[in-house]
Amino acid sequence: MLVIPAIDLKDGQCVRLKQGRMEDSTTYGEDPVAMAQRWVDAGARRLHLVDLNGAFEGRPVNAEAVRAIAARFPDLPIQIGGGIRTREVIQSYLDAGVSWVIIGTQAVRDPDFVREMCREFPGHIMVGLDARDGYVATDGWAEVSTMRAVDLARHFAEDGVSAIIYTDISRDGMMNGVNVEATVEMASHGGVPVIASGGVTNMEDVQKLADVSASGIVGAITGRAIYEGKLDLAEAQTLCDTIEAQRG
Repeated sequence: MLVIPAIDLKDGQCVRLKQGRMEDSTTYGEDPVAMAQRWVDAGARRLHLVDLNGAFEGRPVNAEAVRAIAARFPDLPIQIGGGIRTREVIQSYLDAGVSWVIIGTQAVRDPDFVREMCREFPGHIMVGLDARDGYVATDGWAEVSTMRAVDLARHFAEDGVSAIIYTDISRDGMMNGVNVEATVEMASHGGVPVIASGGVTNMEDVQKLADVSASGIVGAITGRAIYEGKLDLAEAQTLCDTIEAQRG
């Protein structure tokens, strides 16, 4: 299981939100490339980038910062989400060197779009499913649907998505622990590898996820905890590697 640092981009800066609220953000840096360097130096094997403005506006807003990070670290796997709703946007990010694009709101609104993009860009499409109490939320988490996240994941598994980024939005940015139960349910029944997001706060959270990673949890995204020094990235990755080695 990979421990994946999140770099959330808002107005060209690196921030973190609480429960997806744009008005409740904390700025951690003004240079996204320097922030990426910080996590690469700490041993990151992948980066999770989010265009927060893009998520709300429905189009890329911080693409320049994303391209700059991809150009600076050409051998580092990068996944990007936020405002990805057209084929052209996907093509531009992949051309820039990004490994995976994450389709979020558009996946819920137009599932056929995901199927088409999986056919056109095999191995490069992930879906971001954000849920509250197991039900899918869209539009920057402003709306909660009547659709169960696990049911939607099964649908996308058939389309060939590379992974589901599963976020429990009640936990995201709140530093109150990860929803292990919901994440395991998604990994066990969704039919596609899961990357956990939301509430990965400390080594205990990493340990809990790593212990059940055989269910299909391939990564854990962490943000506020590593920015505020409550979780050491290198130590967390070492723990995951150790558990995996012991499992054989």
